[in-house]
Amino acid sequence: MRSPELEIDLNCDMGEMPEAIADGTQEALMRSITSANIACGGHAGDEQTMRLTIEQARRYGVAVGAHPGYADRENFGRLELKMPVADVANSVYEQVWALAQVAESCGAQVVHVKPHGALYNQAVKNRELAGAIADGVARWNRDVVLVGLAGSLMLEVFREQGFAVAAEAFADRRYEPDGTLRSRKFEDALIRDPESAARQALGMVERGVVRASDGSDVAVAPQTICIHGDTPGAPAIAAEVARVLRESGVILAGLPGS
Repeated sequence: MRSPELEIDLNCDMGEMPEAIADGTQEALMRSITSANIACGGHAGDEQTMRLTIEQARRYGVAVGAHPGYADRENFGRLELKMPVADVANSVYEQVWALAQVAESCGAQVVHVKPHGALYNQAVKNRELAGAIADGVARWNRDVVLVGLAGSLMLEVFREQGFAVAAEAFADRRYEPDGTLRSRKFEDALIRDPESAARQALGMVERGVVRASDGSDVAVAPQTICIHGDTPGAPAIAAEVARVLRESGVILAGLPGS
């Protein structure tokens, strides 16, 4: 086991479903995480959901981040699109700016940006698209952390454009042998069992590996671990991940700068 002084951020995609805010699901998640990636009008979210989510995050001491995605609400931003990179940059800028305005009115600060869904997954391997994301954020603010898949090209591009970055891994998603996420078209793409998700998170933090879909071990060195807010049973998954990590001596803390 690594040093007990090891720190990890637990992040969650939020503000995507008004019903999760209304029924207490989102607030339950806030008790376990350290960073919230808030949908800001692209794939989901509006001014009201942004405000309510930011206010919850402030109450629980959770860092606020932007979660821009393709403006394709019908498909929840999970359908791969072929947009001109200039349009991607413009859309990312508009979304992070919108969240920043709401955050300012709530007395909060946006400290990180994590792309959503298909935009994220395409940027893992597409240099131009990753650059467009960075361009859009830079038009608003360069002094934020950009979150991307651990070991991927997108982090390299973000660094080249002068951003601090955070390598991300996922507690509730299966991996492919190349270190990418298993497509949601496969039934086993999501990990719904809290104990399984916690074991995966602990393995990534303590041993720096994750078991891929073919049974092989893939090296991964995360600074932040995601639990998706729309995964069935997400609050229980987040609580178990947080519990197991803490009991193993891992400190849960927001990203540097948050």
